Amino acid sequence: MSGTGPEGAETRRALLGQARASAQLGSPMYAELLLRAAEDPGTVVTDVLGERTQTGYILGMLGTVHRLVLEGRAPELAAHYPTAGGTRDPLRAWPAFREVLAEHAAEIRDGLLDPPQTNEVGRAAPLVGGLLAIADACRPAGAPDRSLPVRLLEIGASAGLNLRADRFRLRHESGAYGPESPVVLPDAWLGLPPVGAPLAVAERRGCDPNPLDAASPAGQRRLLSYVWPDQAARVARLRAAFEVAARVPATVVKAGAADFLEGLAPEEGVATVVWHSTMRAYMSRDEAARVDRSIELAGAAATPEAPVAHLSFEGRDASRLNVLHVVTLRLWPGGEPVILGEGPSHGLPTTWF
Repeated sequence: MSGTGPEGAETRRALLGQARASAQLGSPMYAELLLRAAEDPGTVVTDVLGERTQTGYILGMLGTVHRLVLEGRAPELAAHYPTAGGTRDPLRAWPAFREVLAEHAAEIRDGLLDPPQTNEVGRAAPLVGGLLAIADACRPAGAPDRSLPVRLLEIGASAGLNLRADRFRLRHESGAYGPESPVVLPDAWLGLPPVGAPLAVAERRGCDPNPLDAASPAGQRRLLSYVWPDQAARVARLRAAFEVAARVPATVVKAGAADFLEGLAPEEGVATVVWHSTMRAYMSRDEAARVDRSIELAGAAATPEAPVAHLSFEGRDASRLNVLHVVTLRLWPGGEPVILGEGPSHGLPTTWF
């Protein structure tokens, strides 16, 4: 990579680190592209990234290029992308990829400023397991065969695909959980959450600074652009989730997480659940503190008939994509944090403790 100064060296280290993460997470294509980018003797990659070397910016570069491919604006590169019908070797895409970086540098730089919209359907595995744990804990006294319905609130919801997670089919070592569905998550769980708990979702509502419409071609392209193009199973799950979203209504409003949760309060007869996954790193310290404060204030007002839960799936080191993620639950009254399980960042498989 050009430039022997600290900027070029730091960019190279970041690209190599993300190449390793891509390999670990099952994308040989992105691992190869990032390795070649790190070793590139020209200036094109540093011109695009500049000093922006965090994971989100590198994923933004990859996603913006993928979107150009899906829009038909990079035909030579599209020949290597299975998501665009390409049949050429994905591991030989670098020369065409580099040309796209050079030709569309300004647009790709602008794309870095939009946080990646990875509405990862695999994260339904930790979400559904966590909801089952909440349902199991929220059975009314004297009615063990019933549970309070869930009021599901997701922050950083993107297009809200996982607001429909209870309508997905999750396969596990002992069988399957959930209804018949276009979305099937194979090997979703190792060990089991309390699958006998009666789970019903009464409300599905979320927020995102830039919500996407899963019913629109533009929204679908953007969501697909952040799925790694050589991961056919993830692509198929995403497209199947579009079908479920068309059948199951959910609301996603344009708002930051802190503003969305301002004034949060428990509601009688339902379990209010605030959920998020792999998004805390995109919040400022101030916004994260406001989110926590709103949830804790609602939790302080919770009762057994109006419980409040904070359910999350976040990395132990939120700045790194490839670290192990943990399923953490705080349930009020009480509010003590409990780690329910763990899994890779894309959610599959989630191991339950």
